[in-house]
Amino acid sequence: MKTGDPELMREINRFRILDIVRRHGPIARVEISARTEISPTTVSAITGALIEDGIIQPVALGGIHEPTRGRPRVMLQLDPNAARVVGVRIGPHGIVAAVANFKGDVLASLELALRVRRQPVPVVADLVEDTVRRVVVEAGLTLGDIGSLCVTLPGTVEFRSGLVRFGPTFADRDVLFGQAVAMRLGVPAIVESDANALALAEHWFGRCRDVEDFALVLLEQAIGLGILHDGQLFRGAHGLSHDIGELVIGAKADGSLLRLVDIASEQAVLSELATDPAARDAVHAGLGFGPVLDRLAPSGAEMPDAVERAGRAIGIGVANVATIFAPPRIVVTGSLLHLGTPFRETVTASFTQAVSAPLRAVTALVFEPPAGTARLGQGAAAIALRELYGSPFGTTGPVRPA
Repeated sequence: MKTGDPELMREINRFRILDIVRRHGPIARVEISARTEISPTTVSAITGALIEDGIIQPVALGGIHEPTRGRPRVMLQLDPNAARVVGVRIGPHGIVAAVANFKGDVLASLELALRVRRQPVPVVADLVEDTVRRVVVEAGLTLGDIGSLCVTLPGTVEFRSGLVRFGPTFADRDVLFGQAVAMRLGVPAIVESDANALALAEHWFGRCRDVEDFALVLLEQAIGLGILHDGQLFRGAHGLSHDIGELVIGAKADGSLLRLVDIASEQAVLSELATDPAARDAVHAGLGFGPVLDRLAPSGAEMPDAVERAGRAIGIGVANVATIFAPPRIVVTGSLLHLGTPFRETVTASFTQAVSAPLRAVTALVFEPPAGTARLGQGAAAIALRELYGSPFGTTGPVRPA
């Protein structure tokens, strides 16, 4: 594609303007021009077309007047009714779903507590279908009102094709899960890694709204990595997500490769905690860190060495992320943070020791508590909305990249 193509430049400008309205709306045209460095004439032309297509809407703010005309200044914001999406997150201990409008406001959410691990594709697809149908009804909508659906899950996901290359959710590899869900619901379906979804949610709604470049490490069944560069998710070939749990960190006693996920994933640490009688039943029931730690606390049991080993390994893995990408901020989140302050301190000390001195002064390590139901649903919905923002709306919407 030619970089000098006028239509391409127009499409790029449309997306930039739409993104600015989303992030800073209600916003005046003059401020859009200042933030994007797009000429006022071009801003007026594009916003006028977006208003005509019902994608953004003007809002007259009382008390704020244009200096030369004495009338209320017209501000612009996304039209919440331009589209509605559903976000679904398949996690280690349940499924979360949320319906969101075009602004990202959650209209209804739902959480089902159940263990989803190494399941056949039809079983997981049935669970997603039932969850989506229920949350759409709770939002007072029908499936016909839904423009797009995004399912996020741990592992290595090929974004464009909806292919799950590998992950703890399915018994098989190379699962065309997007196709399976779309066929059941009759709604366009996107599949994305949970780490990428949470990274976008942090950028849109969380603590990283102020930065365009950062990394997010998600510590759960898999050890996912989401990278935002210049405000855009960075993906590999064919839209592949990143799973740093597959990083090789040594060798096992039998000579096979030792990977980060072998000692620093939720499953690896829980298997060590299961040796304590006070926690064994909760571990085997698949209830996750919260109930397991609640059982350990009254018994006065100490955290096993596995927790410290996991913290040191995570610190080294995060230092490698800093070495490769040098982001100004790395957000560490996920269920392993339920292990508390000693675990975070071990990760921090290991990171500080492993990262080079120049990067130590550049990259800030931030711990974010495990995301709640609303944020998990928002993350998946944000991926769906991001695709709609980049898709044609009549004649004016930015187009989806090839």
